Amino acid sequence: MTAATVPATASVSRTLRRAKRRSTALGLLAWSAGLAFCLPALWMLLTSLHAESDAATNPPSLTAPLTLDGYRAFFGADTGVTPWPPLLNSLGASFFSTVLVLLLALPAAYALSIRRVRKWTDVMFFFLSTKMLPVVAGLLPIYLFAKNAGMLDNIWLLVLLYTSMNLPIAVWMMQSFLADVPVSVIEAAQVDGARLPTVLARVVAPTAAPGIAATALICFIFSWNELLFARVLTGVVAQTAPVFLTGFVTSQGLFLAQLCAASVVVSLPVLAAGYAAQDKLVQGLSLGAVK
Repeated sequence: MTAATVPATASVSRTLRRAKRRSTALGLLAWSAGLAFCLPALWMLLTSLHAESDAATNPPSLTAPLTLDGYRAFFGADTGVTPWPPLLNSLGASFFSTVLVLLLALPAAYALSIRRVRKWTDVMFFFLSTKMLPVVAGLLPIYLFAKNAGMLDNIWLLVLLYTSMNLPIAVWMMQSFLADVPVSVIEAAQVDGARLPTVLARVVAPTAAPGIAATALICFIFSWNELLFARVLTGVVAQTAPVFLTGFVTSQGLFLAQLCAASVVVSLPVLAAGYAAQDKLVQGLSLGAVK
C-alpha cells in the first residue's frame, strides 16, 4: 500500500462514518416525528381505559387503574342505547358512496388522461372549482330539496351527497394515476376486439389498481368522517357514527372516558381499511413520483 493510498482510505472511512451518523440522526428525527403524531391517538386510547373520575383529573393521571367501563357505557351496558345502527349507517353510506365514486371516476379519468377530450384542462379546472364553494353555503338548498322530496333522515341521501362531494377529488387523483397506464397495452386489447367496458375492467383497472385503492381509501375516510350534512339531514333512522359521538357532549358535562372509548371504536374501521390496503396505498401514492 502506497503512502497516497492511506490518506485516501482514511478520508473514505471518515466520509462513511459521517454519512452513518447523519443517517442515524435522520432516522431518530423521523421516529420522533412519527411518535409525536401518534401521541394524541395513544393518549386517547389510554384515557378510554380510565374511569371518568381519573380521566377528568388535571393533570391527568398516568398511573390510574385501567377499566373497560367507558367501552361498556359506549355499547349501552347501562342505558341500553347501542351504537350499532349509527356505525352500520356510516359503513353503508361510506361503502356505497365509494363504490359509486369509483364507477363514475374511472371512465371520467380515462377520458381525461388516456383518450383526452377537447379542452380537458378546462374540465379538470371545473372539477376543482366545485370544491371552492363552502359546504355550508349549499346546506340550505340541499335541506329544502331533501324535505320536499321526502328524503330527510334517509341513508341514501347521504350516499348521493358523499358521492358528489368525493367525485371531483377522485377524478383528479385517478387522472394522474391513469396517465401512467401504457397506451400500447390498451391499443393491443382494442386490436383483439375488446370494447371500452372490457378495456376499463380488464386492462385499465388492474394496471392502475394501486391508485384506485388509494383513491377509494381517501374517499371512504372523507365519507366516514363527514359530520355537517349528517348532523342536519339525519335524525334517528339514518344517524351516522360522527353524529352519535356528539351525543356524549351533554348539558351535564363532557364524559371524557366514554368519548375517548367511542372515538377509538369509531376509528377502528378506517384503521382496518388502511391496514388492509397499506401495500396498495403506498404504491398508489408513489405512482408518478419516479419517471
